[in-house]
Amino acid sequence: MKPIVRKILAGVVVLAIGAVAGPWIYINLIKQDAPDVLTLEPSVTTTTAAAEPAETSTTVATTVTTVDTSATDGEWAVVAESIVGYRVKEVIVGQKTEGVGRTSAVTGSLKIADQKVLNAEFSVDMTTLKSDSTRRDRQVNTRILDTATYPTATFVLKEPITLTPEVLAGSELTVNTTGTLTLRGVTKDIAVTLIARLVDDVIEVNGSIELVFADWSIPDPSISAIVVEDRGQLEFLIRFAR
Repeated sequence: MKPIVRKILAGVVVLAIGAVAGPWIYINLIKQDAPDVLTLEPSVTTTTAAAEPAETSTTVATTVTTVDTSATDGEWAVVAESIVGYRVKEVIVGQKTEGVGRTSAVTGSLKIADQKVLNAEFSVDMTTLKSDSTRRDRQVNTRILDTATYPTATFVLKEPITLTPEVLAGSELTVNTTGTLTLRGVTKDIAVTLIARLVDDVIEVNGSIELVFADWSIPDPSISAIVVEDRGQLEFLIRFAR
């Protein structure tokens, strides 16, 4: 084999190895892990040791805790700690990973009266979505979501949600409901499962919505060596306060 042919073959082998090893090194050794799925933080439980029982007992006192259900009535507004984002599954030259972008540029409100959420809505400035990749962010802002034309996404609750005294006292509420989502200029009624909780005078609402891209006029996000699934998750953790 001539030296020049040997060099060419060696170069081809090096390029082939680099094409395979490069993405593996990036995803497994360089790229940061995707953020965890948005969820409510676990409740803090305080445990008190039981006292030694007395030798004699004559009466047992029972304390009933009542909740002023009217204390939550009124308008609540979205606060700065709210987060909305997307999560998609990607394959980069055979290596599986996740793309996640998020923003806290969220506004909105909800209204409570007579132990019911009468209405609720939030809007997101989609131009502010950020991930761990500036290349991905450019694709999201231009070709994929076209945020110059459609800068805002909104969700509006379609039906009231009843709140029990336990929920108003701090217990979690899981409810299947419906809402109207507007994204990339497309408006649809959707079903969504919400998990809500009242903690320290803040109402937290958590959920996710599966988005099939074709249903929302979102073009295939895949490019060259990066293959993206045909759907993703819109995640949110919204906090309301007064």
